[in-house]
Amino acid sequence: MKNRMIKYLTVTIGVIVSGCSNGQTTTAINGIQNTTKGITQEQSDLIFNNTKTFPNNTQLSIALIKNGEVDFVGVKRTDDTIRRIENFREVFEIGSITKVFTATLLSDLVNNQTLELDDNIQDYVDFKIKLEEGITFKELANHTSGLPRLPSNLNLMLADRDNPYKDYDEEKLKEYLTTEIQLGQEPGVKYEYSNLGAGILGFELALITNTPYESLLQEKIFRKYKMSNSTSERERIESKLVKGLKPNGKEAPNWDFGALAGAGAIFSTAEDLSKFALAQFDNKNTELALTQAPTYEVNDNMQIGLGWHILQRKNGRELIWHNGGTGGYTSSMALDLENRNGIIILSNVSAFNPNMRNIDQLCFALIDTLDNK
Repeated sequence: MKNRMIKYLTVTIGVIVSGCSNGQTTTAINGIQNTTKGITQEQSDLIFNNTKTFPNNTQLSIALIKNGEVDFVGVKRTDDTIRRIENFREVFEIGSITKVFTATLLSDLVNNQTLELDDNIQDYVDFKIKLEEGITFKELANHTSGLPRLPSNLNLMLADRDNPYKDYDEEKLKEYLTTEIQLGQEPGVKYEYSNLGAGILGFELALITNTPYESLLQEKIFRKYKMSNSTSERERIESKLVKGLKPNGKEAPNWDFGALAGAGAIFSTAEDLSKFALAQFDNKNTELALTQAPTYEVNDNMQIGLGWHILQRKNGRELIWHNGGTGGYTSSMALDLENRNGIIILSNVSAFNPNMRNIDQLCFALIDTLDNK
């Protein structure tokens, strides 16, 4: 994947909060220790070169999927050396990859004929959304709703910078929808990435089903695909959670998403996400196929389905892709459906690390190596 694609990455990182760090890190030297098993020298070099500037205690948990077969690679930087470790069952925040799961819940309700993609979200709540225009479920899932990235009553300048969403509860979201909501443009005419839109989608699906968002995830997705270490509730997996890192290498608090859980609240493992990835290759799975189908053309190189971004590669193949970023974590997941290849990277690299784009860059470079085998 070349630079043409890389320039789109920043639009879909799941969070934007002003922040920087004065911490300094040294560059690791030499290659990854113990690299003989499971990966090629080219892949080892790519992992090392995209990881060497991150602070000590950085971990990457990687799933490489080639023709439907999965290998796991874990690395950790300690004492300025990058070493192989086993961490495919360790838990990370996945950030905005959560949006793919929220869209999958939507697809399930469409398949069950509970609602239709083009239904107006107003028709499924018992309070009046202060809008003349109608927003559809599809427009929430494909970022064409016209909603801003964040609600106007979530002031990031006043919020806890280490956990900015934690106090944004259902009362505040309802207050926004009934009194403050404003659109930047008419729904359905322009792609504009919105954490708010995905959060509203998760919130409304829970209302429609009278089921908490976490329970929907467990019932409709996690148990179905045997994702036993995945959840949107941190207390369920606290003992397996890899600590997130600030750009200076100090531990970062985990984020709580409150009423906007559908935008970024999920914790998961490389093993669990690989199970979800393998399910994406089953073209008989109508629920997942619906999320992969294009619903809007952003430009010549990118379309969007429901949650998934569909990227056009130079070799003519397509990838479905999403990434995520929070204060202590960055993730990236790309799947080549035609060839049953994929890369999943979970890391405790902060979204505010100046080199955080290395995670997406590594994801795309690694999937290119699978083409070359």
